[in-house]
Amino acid sequence: MAILEKGDKAPDFTLATDSGEDFILSAQHGHPVVLFFYPQDDTPSCTIENIAFTALADSFAAIGTKVVGISPDSVQAHGKFRDKHNLGIILAADPDHIAINAYGVWGEKTTFGKTYMGLIRSTVLIGPDGKIAERWTVRRVKGHAEAVLAAAKALIS
Repeated sequence: MAILEKGDKAPDFTLATDSGEDFILSAQHGHPVVLFFYPQDDTPSCTIENIAFTALADSFAAIGTKVVGISPDSVQAHGKFRDKHNLGIILAADPDHIAINAYGVWGEKTTFGKTYMGLIRSTVLIGPDGKIAERWTVRRVKGHAEAVLAAAKALIS
């Protein structure tokens, strides 16, 4: 699948979350949504990224923006991860790659010279109109959540 770009309609999906409730993207229409796709719960960079978004959760909420972390991990794994690190954002489980494939974030990766298929750390900001307002392929986790918050603020101002 082609990578979605700014201005494209955000593909709808429904995923189970760490709270036991479903997250339905189309139910968020009228409000900005941040989807950050990360490879695996409780790994160093993924933990840092989730903690960074949690630290800014109140700032995102203040501007009416939902933040959802999505990985191929299970709901049970998300619950343990949330509790271990006191995370305060929605964690959506996508073991069947429903949203992962729809947003084109599964692909070839290279780490330490080894090539394999995996989740490409990415973030998508969806505007209140349901269209992609911004998209990032995340190369560096540090400072990323702050950049996404700045873009979300700019979107609604």
